[in-house]
Amino acid sequence: MPETADTLQPVELADGVEIHLRVAGPAARSMAWVVDFLIFAVALLVIGLALMFASAGIGGRTAIGVFLLCGFILSWFYNVIFEMGRHAATPGQRMLGLKVCGVSGAPVRLPQSVIRNLLRVIDFMPGFYLLGLVCCLFNRRFQRLGDLVADTVVVHVEPKHEPALVEVRAEPVPPARPLTRAEQAALLDFLERAPRWSDARKLELSDLLEPLTGSAGMEGLRRACGMGLWLRQGGADS
Repeated sequence: MPETADTLQPVELADGVEIHLRVAGPAARSMAWVVDFLIFAVALLVIGLALMFASAGIGGRTAIGVFLLCGFILSWFYNVIFEMGRHAATPGQRMLGLKVCGVSGAPVRLPQSVIRNLLRVIDFMPGFYLLGLVCCLFNRRFQRLGDLVADTVVVHVEPKHEPALVEVRAEPVPPARPLTRAEQAALLDFLERAPRWSDARKLELSDLLEPLTGSAGMEGLRRACGMGLWLRQGGADS
């Protein structure tokens, strides 16, 4: 998706480590909303038809009351239920490869999900999420008002890569020069995530560290892992 090319945003955590989130812009979020709205409308239609046929037995007023109750639950808790699920995303967000998380990258918590969705009524003003769209366009993480208050963000889900086939055997090795905090964080983050990446992805990213490792390809990958191991064992403090 072209939008993901320029939406990588840095986030500095409390311990000084910097992570990057690939935030979703208004286009992807709008398409996800359209999908969820269609699902919502179809669900209400099915419920309405079912209650129409059942009204002869339960009574017309009861059927209307049940329909209004179902509409209320879907309107206010549709997003919360799905965001608290395993994928942290509604069906529309999953279809677009999105999910909701905290600005630190941590999984969204129930209070955060409730707050961001309760404030949808304000983001919707004066209609069709105009206030929410304006709010998204005026901050770098494309957060609507509900996201800003709940401290959440919608991000692109990282694609799953094929499992690694090449075993990297690295020994702890100190870098050739002192490293900045950002460089130390980059190496530690690389070492932590590398086992989940494919061989091609590891080599692609280790080549970006060539200014630090002095090598590319498998040798650069080995040196990057070695420096990360050295840092993990407390080499930066020695």
